[in-house]
Amino acid sequence: MFRVAAFLVIGASPLLLLAAGGAATPDESKGQPEPKSKAVPARHMEKLGRGIVATHQGEGKVFVSWRLFGTDPHTIAFNVYRASGDAEPVNLTKEPLTKVTHFADQGVEFANPVRYFVRPVIEGKEGEASGAFTLPANAPAQPYLSVPLKTLPGHIPNDASVGDLDGDGDGEYEIVVKQEQQGRDNSQKGKTGETKLEAYKLNGTFLWRVNLGKNIREGAHYTQFLVYDFDGDGKAEVMCKTADGTIDGAGKVIGDKDADHRNADGYVLAGPEFLTVFDGMTGKALATVDYVPARGKVSDWGDNYGNRVDRFLACVAYLDGVRPSAVFCRGYYTRAVLAAWDWRDGKLTKRWVFDTEDGTAGNRAYRGQGNHGISTGDLNDDGKDEVIYGSCVIGRDGKGIYSTGLGHGDAMHFGDLDPDRPGLEVFKANGDTANKAGIQLRDAWTGKQVWGVASTGAKGVGRACALDIDPRHKGMEAWGKGEGVGGLFNAKGEKISDASPRVCNMGCWWDGDLLRELLDGVTVSKWDHQNSRELRLFTGADHGVASNNGSKSNPCLCADILGDWREEIIARTRDGKELRIFTTTIPTEHRIYTLAHDPIYRLGVAWQNVSYNQPAHTGFYLGHGMKLPAPRPNIVTTPVNP
Repeated sequence: MFRVAAFLVIGASPLLLLAAGGAATPDESKGQPEPKSKAVPARHMEKLGRGIVATHQGEGKVFVSWRLFGTDPHTIAFNVYRASGDAEPVNLTKEPLTKVTHFADQGVEFANPVRYFVRPVIEGKEGEASGAFTLPANAPAQPYLSVPLKTLPGHIPNDASVGDLDGDGDGEYEIVVKQEQQGRDNSQKGKTGETKLEAYKLNGTFLWRVNLGKNIREGAHYTQFLVYDFDGDGKAEVMCKTADGTIDGAGKVIGDKDADHRNADGYVLAGPEFLTVFDGMTGKALATVDYVPARGKVSDWGDNYGNRVDRFLACVAYLDGVRPSAVFCRGYYTRAVLAAWDWRDGKLTKRWVFDTEDGTAGNRAYRGQGNHGISTGDLNDDGKDEVIYGSCVIGRDGKGIYSTGLGHGDAMHFGDLDPDRPGLEVFKANGDTANKAGIQLRDAWTGKQVWGVASTGAKGVGRACALDIDPRHKGMEAWGKGEGVGGLFNAKGEKISDASPRVCNMGCWWDGDLLRELLDGVTVSKWDHQNSRELRLFTGADHGVASNNGSKSNPCLCADILGDWREEIIARTRDGKELRIFTTTIPTEHRIYTLAHDPIYRLGVAWQNVSYNQPAHTGFYLGHGMKLPAPRPNIVTTPVNP
């Protein structure tokens, strides 16, 4: 238990600190969103299928759900069809469904395979059928989809990500999962295993395996892999750091296959470092360049034994507002470097580099401000993304926008956390020591503090969370774990309860209302705001799955990858031989487009596996009291290079 101490709310005045080397505050001209001189161009995002999924609930009951696209007209409706064996499909809906994107089927017999699909209805005209989801004959009643794995002996599945790797026109995701042998934190000496990246279709079809080799150390801070369609051709690529001895999905070795750069303590502090783009369908290395920045002198990063030099982060950002770039980073306790890359026309080119130590005026104010995580999004409504690097923000042009000076932290949440304020907000845990803003809500674009609560303990605030869990208060509720910050706060910084959830980890939209549920490992709970307690809704352990990453305790992935707007939980079985995808079967009265078509949420799914996993948030307010329909995203889903 954490001691609940008296707390200090720091008011709405800015808390923008100066670090050695120059001012970190933004120019006054950057204090408000830049005026739009012309219409903001639409960004290219995935052309998705309907993501239809059917779950047998037992006794012939089947729950069916599907996607509403961000590009669908608000007036769209759907007919739901079922086909059994060779029989003609039957329309199950007496009238097209206009208010929800799910359907409960009754009295289903499973003597033969049963297929479900939907047809959109626009202005009374029925459109083409979606892809179908098939339940096999004698389908068991279970709340998950099974994805069998080809896990190698001595390995265990860890974090995962998704993308349309094959680009075969179905618009459905494939999964890339990281397989580890003996992961270690950077602070722990000792040799590790050889990390593998494996790709699978949702039906379990194995696509490829990349062996990162002995010269990439295993652990949460080492292998930040991004799965995204970086060139806009409709097929996702995979990008990550590689080294001598990495073997791609086609069996080709990158660098020197015999090199072993590990020292006696198991750290890799010598030898070349690379950045590689892999083909999403085959795992073949398409391009490899030197990793930026090079490690250089190990002690320049904060210690001399190899801990802080190998703190890596990565994210996807639409720096030009149209197509995505990859940003790969190194360091956050002291020196920090971010390098942006474009994958275009078969070439990997460097867009810009931000380095706190390169002598650029003001850059040293950004030293030591990085988090155990990263976020990206359009902060000033100009259509182009910025990079939120913990307590600072780097602009689309690779130049610093502001640094609060509050230092690093373990947890950060970014989105429309307070819908009564214009713009977006960042809620963050700050530092390892007592801090006058141990937890803080700030304006994402200006960095100005909205409210903060002082920490009083020597260890500062380790974890913090922001989710809409109390319908009595509009916006996200926030809480942290550390002395002086006890209790639950509303989006205005008002303490609304002395008690807060025990869980301070992840969130998941799971049940039928607009509040978000608490996700701890593979367990979903509801916050009982009237009695200040957690109520269990779903226990993954009952279905043979386990969480990853020790006390950080997360599933392989939590994201909206199938069905309606609620999120799926992808978790590994205890023996590591299977992934199970859990999807909710709780009805909802709300119809919201797939969260994968919200730009900030989709980028959040891409960075969720980076360092300490955090939940993806939406760029619009999704919570109790939100305005429906949700604002339409400014996107197009046609490939750039068809």
